[in-house]
Amino acid sequence: MYKKVEDTKVFIENEQSAVGIREEHCRLLQDTVLECLKHENIKAGCEVNILLTDDESIKQINKQFRNVDAPTDVLSFPMADIKKGDINDDGSDYDPDEGLLMIGDIVISTETALRQSELYGHSFEREIAFLTAHGVFHLLGYDHMEKDEEAEMMEKQEAVLNKLGLRRE
Repeated sequence: MYKKVEDTKVFIENEQSAVGIREEHCRLLQDTVLECLKHENIKAGCEVNILLTDDESIKQINKQFRNVDAPTDVLSFPMADIKKGDINDDGSDYDPDEGLLMIGDIVISTETALRQSELYGHSFEREIAFLTAHGVFHLLGYDHMEKDEEAEMMEKQEAVLNKLGLRRE
C-alpha cells in the first residue's frame, strides 16, 4: 500500500555556505513541495530531493547535464513518468521501503536566488519558494518553452506562493 501525499518526504541537502540557510527555510521548502502536490491533486506520497548549492556547483551540473556552461537558478531532474500532474505509468519509481513515489531532484543556487530576490525586490524566502515550486512543477511534467505553457506554469507557481502567504508585491 502506498502512502498519502501528507506522508511526502522532502530531503534537503545544503552543500553551500554563501547564504545562511536556517531551519525555517527548510520548512518553507518542504511546505512548498507539499502545496505543489496538493495543488495538482497528487494523491500518492512522494519523495523529493532538494540540493542547495552555489553558483559554481550549479554551473558544473548545468554543463554536465544540459551542456550549458553557465550558472542558473534552478534545475530539475524527474525520476517518475508524470505529465502535467498525471502519473502515467504504474511502474514508476517507487521507494519500496517507504511506499513513496520518487518524483525527482531539484538543485537551487542560493547565490542566484539571493541576487534575484534583490533584483525583483522581494524576500529571499519568496525567491527560494518560487524556485522550489518551479522545480516541482517541472518534475510534474510542466514546461515553459511556449508562451501558453509559460503562463500556465506561472499561474500555478503564483497560486502556490499565494497559499503560502508569499504574494507578489
